[in-house]
Amino acid sequence: MSTEQQLYLGIDGGGSKCKAVITNEDRQILGEGVSGGANPFHHVEHAKQSIIDATNLALQDAGLPLETISELIAGVGLAGVNLPKYYNIMNAWNTPFKAYYLATDLHIACLGAHAGHNGAIMITGTGSCGYVSVEDKSLIVGGHGFPQGDQCSGAWFGYKAVEQVLLADDSLIESTLLTNYVLSLLECKSATQLVEKLAGQGATFYARIAWVVFAAAKAGDEVAKQIIIEATDYFEKVFEKLMALNPARFSIIGGLSEHLLPWLNSDIKSQIKEVKNPPEIGAVVMAMAKYAKVPA
Repeated sequence: MSTEQQLYLGIDGGGSKCKAVITNEDRQILGEGVSGGANPFHHVEHAKQSIIDATNLALQDAGLPLETISELIAGVGLAGVNLPKYYNIMNAWNTPFKAYYLATDLHIACLGAHAGHNGAIMITGTGSCGYVSVEDKSLIVGGHGFPQGDQCSGAWFGYKAVEQVLLADDSLIESTLLTNYVLSLLECKSATQLVEKLAGQGATFYARIAWVVFAAAKAGDEVAKQIIIEATDYFEKVFEKLMALNPARFSIIGGLSEHLLPWLNSDIKSQIKEVKNPPEIGAVVMAMAKYAKVPA
């Protein structure tokens, strides 16, 4: 394979996985790789190793020797680097790349969603966060992590569902269809078994429960409906905050998007645009833009 063109690396590093793509100057994907979590907030050295592992897998997929890593212009978007401590640590990393540009995972997701242009996104996956970037201004809304934040996320929905089951078990609220759905999904016959199963579980576990809230609401469960209404109220407040900067486009990213859409008001739904590219391509867009500004 010819490497006459400059090669670019795009990295999207989250808490559970790290995605890498290698492209040429025309943004054609030559190779891809996926490794473990790359959030330095959880473990700095593990994040670095995951980036290298995903890059090596992408090089192999592209049919390129591993030594080519030193020729890559890397755009790297990571969860956790919205915190200055971890941005500074990762930005000071002596990488094996030809050049290295760091940003939050939110920034590259926004660049990808809007093909490098101004825009806003709402992430509604395991976690949740709003982000807007317009010219030299950017704003993060939410993204404080589970359980202290991340309203309208999969983890939050799962947590709220479990909360209702336990309240019903104490006869503080009525038991509803949602109670049966949660107990059945987690293969529990009692609230005691449920509590035992929940011990030590994190956001990913709770996010797996989220879909039963929407299933119960579709079947007419009023408790499930109220959980969704609380979530969409939060979503709408975040949306208003983001749109105050007048972004050209707004998109939703994450596994809950399709479930939430029917519950959003018509004004918001009318402003939602398709996601043009995934976050790792957004990282490539960032790397290309920043590298082009480097003096010869």
